[in-house]
Amino acid sequence: MDNDEKAKYKILIVDDEEDNLSLLYRTLRRKYDVTKCLSPLEAIEKLKENEYELVISDHKMPEMNGVELLKYVYDNYPSTMRILLTAFSEVSLLIDAINYANIYRYIKKPFDPDELVMIVDGAIEYYLLKKDNESLIKDLNELFSGTIRAIVEALDAKDSFTAGRSKRVTFYSVKIAEDLGLNEDAIGQIEIAGLLHDIGMIGISDDLLLKVEALSPEELDEIKKHVTYSVKILDDIKHLKEIVRIIKYHHEHWNGGGYPEGISGEDIPLASRIIAIADAFDGMTSNRAYRAAKTPEEALDIIKGLSGKQFDPMLVEKFEVLFKNEDFRKYTNEHILVQAGTGESL
Repeated sequence: MDNDEKAKYKILIVDDEEDNLSLLYRTLRRKYDVTKCLSPLEAIEKLKENEYELVISDHKMPEMNGVELLKYVYDNYPSTMRILLTAFSEVSLLIDAINYANIYRYIKKPFDPDELVMIVDGAIEYYLLKKDNESLIKDLNELFSGTIRAIVEALDAKDSFTAGRSKRVTFYSVKIAEDLGLNEDAIGQIEIAGLLHDIGMIGISDDLLLKVEALSPEELDEIKKHVTYSVKILDDIKHLKEIVRIIKYHHEHWNGGGYPEGISGEDIPLASRIIAIADAFDGMTSNRAYRAAKTPEEALDIIKGLSGKQFDPMLVEKFEVLFKNEDFRKYTNEHILVQAGTGESL
């Protein structure tokens, strides 16, 4: 990134001492669009008027200190990067800056100008990376709402027994991910992977999908090819590399007895292990051509019985707790009512 590119990024610098503020300004103005403020209250007004990629604040100031100001920035402008400039290095101050203001870095005064520029460059690069990730999730959701959504809807239409399945698997998967405390990007990937996890079924013949009798070993092998078909369908789509990886491994087993590669344990991506439980639960609680649906309680008991074999034991425990959640049970019961013909489609 050259100086012309960096000049478009706005930095707000805040210090109540004019000499310090002037030094900061001179150090950064050649690369960035820099705005000076002599007080936190002035900085807050500037933030209301313009969008800034980075705020650098001194700590010891009247009205409010640097941690308080950067916490305000974090609460109201979370995408803006934050750096604290301080002559102090007390552990309690740094802990507050990290815990409450979620700062990117702190810089001890007096600072080295070259080191300051390097840290600021890193903050801007990190800002751009976060923006790219947010844009990626948005792009993937827009992608799904178009061509991919049409394919999934075609799959639902192909097999009436599994209509709406991708949405239900996504619901269960996202609930597990949220309960684990995964970040927004990870949950976004799981949401998209859940919606697309069985897209390869579009390549499986209707005769196999709707067959009432038990499938032969050869027919089971043919069904398993849906994972390969999913990868082929999605592999060339821009930005879907991690989504494809999640989908590829969602039929792997904790003990290594799954497919397509027979990997085991934590070698299986966490998102794939999450979708595996959601997929199994929905499959068992849905009517199929060859059998009636199991009750949610029966399905949960089977999943618990396969803990450490087919499924990640930690995720099974999480799922059992989630199973008692009111929203989760309500959603599951609505699906049961739909299958019985006494409710509206989910």
